[in-house]
Amino acid sequence: MSGSGNDFIIIDNRDKIVDETRLTQLIIGACRRKMAVGADGLILIEYSDKADFKWRFFNKDGSIAEMCGNGARCTARFAFLNQIAGNRMAFETVAGIVSAALNDDLVKIKMTDPLDFKPDYTILLADETLVISSINTGVPHVVIPVDDIETIDVVTQGRMIRYHQEFAPAGTNVNFISLLENGAAGIRTYERGVEDETLACGTGSVAGAIVLAHTFQKSSPVKIMTRSGSELRIYFEILDGIYKNTYLEGDARVIYQGELWDEAWR
Repeated sequence: MSGSGNDFIIIDNRDKIVDETRLTQLIIGACRRKMAVGADGLILIEYSDKADFKWRFFNKDGSIAEMCGNGARCTARFAFLNQIAGNRMAFETVAGIVSAALNDDLVKIKMTDPLDFKPDYTILLADETLVISSINTGVPHVVIPVDDIETIDVVTQGRMIRYHQEFAPAGTNVNFISLLENGAAGIRTYERGVEDETLACGTGSVAGAIVLAHTFQKSSPVKIMTRSGSELRIYFEILDGIYKNTYLEGDARVIYQGELWDEAWR
């Protein structure tokens, strides 16, 4: 499935069809582009005693991620199409319970409340002092407003910030945002765990929208144009200076369904 260009392998694992002893091998193998399915991450849907179901989300390198906004939207539509849940649902993640509502292939999810918002501070990057903001929208993000995102070397600069001592040992995701003439904002994201630029990042877009609201007084909803060309909408409330009731809305498309052969990932 693809959520605004962020793509995922989703498996109904309620009957424990995945061999846990080879799970990491499966994730890394199946997520290889051109050699297997190819994806930014892999999601297992399993039973929950707290919600309609729970997920386990893995980055393509096999590491566990607490939350992924685009993955959550794809998972919600998958669950609805496979009669695991209705068109309104809640599911369990490491970051907390996430709720979702569907309107055809448009999915709106309620994110966990953002944490640790730290706007406008400096870090030393090589020989340059860089002004950044950081926030946790389910996973940690750095956001940097720039004049022109087309000229940014996202991979080189993103990787330097991702591994910066300020964010050790877990590291951070890195987003570059720029205001567009149509009132939306463009975004480019270096994703931790993928270790590359991705076509979209839901939690990164939420982080970017909050920084835009703080820096440029953008009001809800904020439109974010992803690298894939798909638009995400971020809704939020500001209560006593704290961002709450945050929602992420965008498309979640089924690309194909099928049977994965062992030779695809071994």
